[in-house]
Amino acid sequence: MICRSRALLCAVALVSLVGGCTATPSSAPQVARRIAASDSPSQAGGACRWMPVPSGNGASVKDVGTPPAAVPSGAKATMSLATNLGAVEIAMDAKAAPCAVASFSYLAGKKFFDGTACHRLTTAGLFVLQCGDPSGTSTGGPAYQYAEENLGTSAGYLRGSVAIARTQQPGTSGSQFFINYADNLPLSADYTRLGTVTKGMDIIDKVAAGGVTPGGNGPDDGVPKTRIVLQQVTVVYN
Repeated sequence: MICRSRALLCAVALVSLVGGCTATPSSAPQVARRIAASDSPSQAGGACRWMPVPSGNGASVKDVGTPPAAVPSGAKATMSLATNLGAVEIAMDAKAAPCAVASFSYLAGKKFFDGTACHRLTTAGLFVLQCGDPSGTSTGGPAYQYAEENLGTSAGYLRGSVAIARTQQPGTSGSQFFINYADNLPLSADYTRLGTVTKGMDIIDKVAAGGVTPGGNGPDDGVPKTRIVLQQVTVVYN
């Protein structure tokens, strides 16, 4: 389950219910059509499309404006997370997910993530640490959303990979992202693969080993007991 917002998103070939996630077995992970960067639904005429988050959907919005429309020309970027536990670095693929990378670069420049804690850890069936919500409620994000990019098979969610959470509905990617600290091969291919952790997986492992304070989704899904705070987030194009 990768959940964001009260209309919770459930993956790992699961069926979701508004207000919670309920697991239903599936014979195989969902496989979405691979979308090349050149025909991404996030783009139109060489520009990124930022859509306003609908009002009344229960989201906790932090409005910092919208990024520039132009698709970035760089092929790679590095997102650095200075945390209370040490440094984590993520190599982002700006060629495969240019609008997602542009969004994270913009939000980092606005200090959108600074001082926020990773709000969700899952430790059974799905193994992710989820961050990027200034409200800390799983419902937070910017006042805009955008379509998913670079979808393919679930083989992309291997240990160390980073992807963007969304709600049940396509086209609702925002600021929340999840780090796979173990292979999550049953995870349905619905989430933009943003990049790969190149430094600091030991920190993620430490948080995962600390376990969770159980939340509304069960005993293995909740706030990490080992608190990890994104003190400063920066993005640099390589």
